Amino acid sequence: MVKDKIFLEKISQFCLDKAKKFGATNCEVIVSNSISESVSFRNKKLDHSERSDNLSIGLTTYIGKKRSNVSSSNTKEEEVTTLIERCVEMTKITPEDPHVSMPDKNYLAKEDLALNLFDEKHITTENKIDFLKEMEEEAFKNDKITNSNGCSFSETKSNFVLANSLGFSKGYKSSMFSAGCAVVAESKGLMETDYEYSTKRFSTKLLSSKKIGLSAANRAIRRLDAKKINSAKLPVLFDKRISRSLLSSFASAISGSAFSRGTTFLKNKLNERIFSDDIYIYDDPLIESGLGSQHFDSEGVASNKIELVKKGELKNIFLDTYHANILKMQTNGRSGGSTNLFFENGKISLENIIADHKRALYITDLIGRGSDIITGDYSVGASGIMIENGELRYAVNEITIAGNLMQMYKNMTLADDLEFIYSTNSPSILINEMTIAGK
Repeated sequence: MVKDKIFLEKISQFCLDKAKKFGATNCEVIVSNSISESVSFRNKKLDHSERSDNLSIGLTTYIGKKRSNVSSSNTKEEEVTTLIERCVEMTKITPEDPHVSMPDKNYLAKEDLALNLFDEKHITTENKIDFLKEMEEEAFKNDKITNSNGCSFSETKSNFVLANSLGFSKGYKSSMFSAGCAVVAESKGLMETDYEYSTKRFSTKLLSSKKIGLSAANRAIRRLDAKKINSAKLPVLFDKRISRSLLSSFASAISGSAFSRGTTFLKNKLNERIFSDDIYIYDDPLIESGLGSQHFDSEGVASNKIELVKKGELKNIFLDTYHANILKMQTNGRSGGSTNLFFENGKISLENIIADHKRALYITDLIGRGSDIITGDYSVGASGIMIENGELRYAVNEITIAGNLMQMYKNMTLADDLEFIYSTNSPSILINEMTIAGK
């Protein structure tokens, strides 16, 4: 069982009292405990089993406009006292930064929310192994699946308390269950690999073992007998499993740090149209049981849903206290970045998008990260399926797709297949034209 709130609060209050005693003008501390269990299975045999129990303290002390921080996993009173004293002494000799401050007390969370983030249920190691056996057996029912790259099941339970010298002290429990399978398909002496996985706050919400195994097998088999294609300019359709990477790049480009440094291609685009006028983007930390849901951010600032893009216009960026001070704006509770980030669903089905194209590329996998948020240039290795005469025809590999994010944003069509599977979610996305580098 994870440590209870009273235990964590006792340590946090001790830290706050000592920091003040040693000369800090302000202080914030996070005390957290997480317990993780994972089991791996490969080719019908137990491959690995592990359990970890981590208790940690993260301390930040302020003296005026000076700030420093330390962390430790040692919670013995004598050791913690030494840690706090060292942090305060470091703060005394740290150069002043005019933008350093605690968050405004009025912005701190006041209510305890009911976000349903913790599952009391524990999955035994035996049950995890049974789940993995079923998963792998389902994948191997297809004779084209010749090997396993491994299956895994993990369970994490955590609890924390965040406290500061402004009188804030709150925390909550959360849980996470993940199961995944990666398999190898073979045809004519050539092999391809692919995977499927599921992550949820509650174990009962996971995809079934058979669905994960079957999907992993089908995805791997779909990649067999891939062809190389000539370089061209074509419409590109991103499968929703990888289209969310475009949203992740967008999130990096609208971070407070990128805006304050001017290191983003969107630095002068606030309140300007950067997408077509039917595009809306939201970040919502208040989704019940969402993987990115939170009661407050890592500074204790209350969580709230924000509209990042409205009718194609960039309306908000991600701001914590420090970068908000630099930009002379207000924090919007995004210390730590995005929470549950998503495009509003599109209005056309994936099937209709495919049917509408005589020739296009349906991208199902990306290799590496290809977004340069300073210039907006986009170039990444990829594989997928060629669309011809409105049908998925054959697998394609060893290609590179390239473009510029600003142009991609303006030529983007969203399908209507949005699902909240990850913390960043997107429907399938069609880009009207991109450069394809092939053979």
